[in-house]
Amino acid sequence: MTRLRPRTARTAAGLAAAAVLALSGCSATNPIATIADYQPSDGVATTVGDVRVLNMIVVAQAEGQPGTLTGALANGSSQDETVTLTIAGEEVRVPVAASTTVLLGAPDAPPRYETADIEVAAVDAAPGGLTTVTVATASSGSVQLQVPVLNDKLPEYQALLPDTTATSTATPAATRDASQPSGQEGDEEG
Repeated sequence: MTRLRPRTARTAAGLAAAAVLALSGCSATNPIATIADYQPSDGVATTVGDVRVLNMIVVAQAEGQPGTLTGALANGSSQDETVTLTIAGEEVRVPVAASTTVLLGAPDAPPRYETADIEVAAVDAAPGGLTTVTVATASSGSVQLQVPVLNDKLPEYQALLPDTTATSTATPAATRDASQPSGQEGDEEG
């Protein structure tokens, strides 16, 4: 049976201790990102009472051009809410039922989600800039949110640009009702 010499054993133990210290130093000096509240996407978020506003962005070709507000409104309360969104001088009311989420500007959302299309007649900021969106509920007041304006340079935003040949309106059009989920995401309805 072979035994390590005492000096070799001490050296190995010292190297192992140094490795443990070096590798554990990362979390000691840097915050752990997964436990911090942060925006994991291009959009911004806020909370107004029990309504969470998630991943809000505006997609437009240029300042003064029509745009689409996209994101989500999640009502965590047991009461229905009407969320009023004010952008570029236009006011839009979006009903959000209790314990549901309404996806804004989501043309390819799964059928189980309720959606609303919100077009802005003339966006008041250029792509790369910020525009102000005021989010309000009757029960909790209002919050002003600085929302990024993006263009269609990224493929995921191309489908969100409004059809400039049609007359844009500032009223949301609910496209689907989520009160009776149809099944799992990705299910095809016939």
